[in-house]
Amino acid sequence: MKTQFTRREALAVGAATLAPAFLHATSSVAADSAPAFEPVVGIATFGFTSFTNAALAQELAANQVNTIQLFLAQEDSNYWRYNSRNDLSSLDAARCREIAATYRDAGIAIHSLGVYTNLIHGDAAERQANLDYFEEMFRVGAEMGVHTFITEAGHYEPEGTAHGAPHHFQEAVWAQMVETGKELATRAEAYDATVLYEPYYQGFLTSAKRVRLYIEAIDSPRARVLLDPANLIELNDIEEMFAQLAPYIDCVHAKDRKLHVNAGVPAGEGDVDYDLFVAQVAQHTPHAPFILEYVGPDDYKQALSVLQAAIDRYTA
Repeated sequence: MKTQFTRREALAVGAATLAPAFLHATSSVAADSAPAFEPVVGIATFGFTSFTNAALAQELAANQVNTIQLFLAQEDSNYWRYNSRNDLSSLDAARCREIAATYRDAGIAIHSLGVYTNLIHGDAAERQANLDYFEEMFRVGAEMGVHTFITEAGHYEPEGTAHGAPHHFQEAVWAQMVETGKELATRAEAYDATVLYEPYYQGFLTSAKRVRLYIEAIDSPRARVLLDPANLIELNDIEEMFAQLAPYIDCVHAKDRKLHVNAGVPAGEGDVDYDLFVAQVAQHTPHAPFILEYVGPDDYKQALSVLQAAIDRYTA
C-alpha cells in the first residue's frame, strides 16, 4: 500500500475530494439565489365588448386580475377593428388618460395595447394608411403611459387568386414586409414604443423559424415577439417555438386549440400542453406575462383556473 504521495498526486487527491463538496455548495447557492417563478397573468379585453371600461375594471379587480392587454373594444371606447383600422381622432389626450386611469385606479396595469392592423395589404396606399393608424396608436399609448403594442402581420389575398402560393408566401412580399417592419420600428422609436409580432400558422408569420428570421431581418430592438403556442402547434412543438424565439419573446398568449382545427376550444380541452408551456416560459422567458386570449365574461375564470393550476404544479 502506497503511503507517500508526490505533490502532483496530493493536489489531485485534494481536488477530487473537494470537487463534489464544491459542486454541491455552488449548486445550492445557485438554487437558493434563483428567483421564484411568479408570472404575471392577465387578460386581453376584446372579449368584453358589452362592458364599459369602468365595469370591466371593477369585474377584473374583484377577481384578482391585475393586468390587461387593452383592446379599445369596450362599450364606451369601441375603436378596435381586426385586420383593419379606425378613426381615432376623438381619442384626445384627456380621454386616453381617463381610460388608463379607470384601470390603474382599480389596481390594474395595462401591459400593452392591441392593434392588429393589416401590414401585408397588397396596395401600397393601404399599407401606408395602416402604418399611419399604427402611429396613431403609438400616440394613444403614449398618452396612456403604455409603450408595448401587439399585432399580427395581417391577412390579405388578392381577388381571383385560385392557384399558386398564397400572397404571404410570394417572394416580393417578404422584402415588402421587411421594409414595412423597418418603417414601423422607426416610427416606434419616436414614441419609445415596442411592437410585439404574433405568429399564426396560416399567415405570413407561419412558423417559429419564419418569425425569428423576420425579426432578425428588421434588426431593431423595437421589434419583438408575442408567442401564442395555440397559433403554431400545427407546425411546431412547444420546445421548438422557444428554441427559435426565446431571445425575442416579451409576452405569451394562453389559449387552447385542437390540432387540424381552426377554432379554439376551452382551456385544457385542446392539444396545447399547459404544463410544458408553463415550464418553457419559466425556463426561457420568465419575464414574459401570460395573457389569456379569446375569453369573455362567461369563460375567463375557467381559463384562468386551468393556467393557474399548471403554474401551481410547476412551482410546487
